[in-house]
Amino acid sequence: MAILVSRYNELVTQRLLDGAVARCHEAGLETDQIDVIWVPGAFELPVAAAVAAESRRYSCLVALGAVIRGDTPHFEFVAGEAARGLGQVAVQYGLPVGFGVLTVDTMQQALERAGGRAGNKGEEAAAAAIQTTEVLAQLRAYHAQARD
Repeated sequence: MAILVSRYNELVTQRLLDGAVARCHEAGLETDQIDVIWVPGAFELPVAAAVAAESRRYSCLVALGAVIRGDTPHFEFVAGEAARGLGQVAVQYGLPVGFGVLTVDTMQQALERAGGRAGNKGEEAAAAAIQTTEVLAQLRAYHAQARD
């Protein structure tokens, strides 16, 4: 598994990463089975995800970031492109991409979703990626069996 993490808003993304790694360990993954890849910001997550997927090295990816609304439309562009790009990678490569990119109005809301009152969305994204990996394996086995 590869976990791609935005350095921008690292106070938040480090907590998301901690939650994601904890969930991976709960699922039985060892530390050496998890590659953590830092990117500058949420906008860079899709291209890093595409290269990771293209390598065929990973059974799933998790993308973590925090886009906090400001006074400009920058928020919408970054959040939208991150979501669109990560979804495109998932479909193009048939690879689960856990979406752990927070899109919030304030830093407080981000912290609440990174291990605070609202849970840890990094942990949830890792769980979704792991579960989807299992579902896809079942579907692929079913299709292979149907061809035989």
